[in-house]
Amino acid sequence: MLRWIIFIAFYSFITFYGFQAIKTITKYSWIHYVFFGVAILILGNFLYQFLSASEGRVLTPAKSYAFGFIITFIALNLVIVPILFGEDIMRLILGLYDRLVTSKDSFYIPSRRKFVSQIALGLAAIPFTALLYGMYRGKYRFRVLKYTLTFDDLPEGFDGYKITQISDIHSGSFDNHEKIEYGVDLINEQNSDAILFTGDLVNNKSDEMLPWKSLFGRLEAKDGVYSILGNHDYGDYVDWNSEAEKEENLNKLKMIQKDMGFDLLCNESRYLERNGERIALVGVENWGVGGFKKAGDLKKATENIDKDDFKILMSHDPTHWEKQVIDDPMHYHLTLSGHTHGMQFGIEIPGWVKWSPIKWRYRYWAGIYEEKGQYINVNRGFGYLGYPGRVGIWPEITVIELKKGTKDPEPMA
Repeated sequence: MLRWIIFIAFYSFITFYGFQAIKTITKYSWIHYVFFGVAILILGNFLYQFLSASEGRVLTPAKSYAFGFIITFIALNLVIVPILFGEDIMRLILGLYDRLVTSKDSFYIPSRRKFVSQIALGLAAIPFTALLYGMYRGKYRFRVLKYTLTFDDLPEGFDGYKITQISDIHSGSFDNHEKIEYGVDLINEQNSDAILFTGDLVNNKSDEMLPWKSLFGRLEAKDGVYSILGNHDYGDYVDWNSEAEKEENLNKLKMIQKDMGFDLLCNESRYLERNGERIALVGVENWGVGGFKKAGDLKKATENIDKDDFKILMSHDPTHWEKQVIDDPMHYHLTLSGHTHGMQFGIEIPGWVKWSPIKWRYRYWAGIYEEKGQYINVNRGFGYLGYPGRVGIWPEITVIELKKGTKDPEPMA
């Protein structure tokens, strides 16, 4: 309860400063009432969704939007606070100067300057509108990223082989069938040899996928659609009545994937064949640092393949690549991961800037990386979780073309 009291106090403090900026630039009282009304409505809905709603820890779309709106409103006021607080310090200093140095009989603090509040609100409008845009349009702004990766030991038959990777669908967050249908069609339009899904089909429960089952069941590729489990797929963030109920949920999720035509790899491997040659596709269960499930078993997953095979590994969490895969003697040529979502917030200008706060948590957080002759692609995710939007880090469909040769990785788009 203490943390909620602290949060409400913090929210009230920054809202007060936001109101000061509004009050300084306009004298229309109805605008002041609207500002406070919106502030109270946003806080009230947030508290209701997270304290009174019956779903427990399950993150529903209603909770996501409550979280999204309060984060947006907080961002607006947080930009205003340091500017107006700094002005308050200067006003206090000037008041003390007049009282102590000029020996005035009364203590007088100068009024707020309108242009300072205008600057504060102008700057605050940037994250405010960006976060609103992220919820309205950004979360479904799908983009296709294409890469060419070359390997000197790639079998000749796989020269030019195309893989489409998707990750972190998080179907429990979706609220627009038309936009998701567009995303699914965009995946199929890549006409790849294989589609690889790297985990987190749902947020919490298998039933979240039922409204989208037939739509994602339309995914198709020449050599099939393969998948693995992500940390959210196990139902670890739900207060189940029993372990048996939790296990039933996971089994149902596996059956849904089977019904959709996904070949789910749980610490297993498959061979993909071309012109009498083959490469190994390895899929492990979730393995991640920082309190995440560590069910991934590389040894078990590679029982039926040879050390010298060309290998593509699907592992949901990129920390697995960092902590175990890179130094594994089996040598995984290409690892495909997701999990980070790129935090759904950041700035990316190809060739210039690539930044997100998530970089302070994950060393490998988005895109292609290379270590010790091995590559990983960390997909930014197809869906979204928590904040119901994306700003700067757009939903991603990755297309990777394998080439035989010695050339360094070359981004195509």
